[in-house]
Amino acid sequence: QVHLQELGPGLVKPSQTLSLTCTVSGDSIQADLTYWSWIRQPPGKGLEWMGAIFHSGFTHYAPSLKSRTSISRDTSKNQFTLHLSSVTPEDTAIYYCAREADGAFGSWGQGTQVTVSS
Repeated sequence: QVHLQELGPGLVKPSQTLSLTCTVSGDSIQADLTYWSWIRQPPGKGLEWMGAIFHSGFTHYAPSLKSRTSISRDTSKNQFTLHLSSVTPEDTAIYYCAREADGAFGSWGQGTQVTVSS
């Protein structure tokens, strides 16, 4: 069974860079045809896909966030990390990491609350 766990700061100040790490167990982030995403849900709103890092290391981002988002990975630790720069209160959300394979997000982390506030 695949398990994902998000880790990061619960509170970030405006204009800072938010970094969240997802640790994966039960699968390799290099496993063929797997895609590792970050998804968020602001309060009172729906889910927003932010971007993904593919099994190959290729990255793909949502156009609306592309200028502020990067995703990296540490294959030795089986982790991938989200960096979101220049955060504002509108970036307050629950952030999830998820595994996509066979066209479905079959495994999710429990989510971590991030609040942007001074």
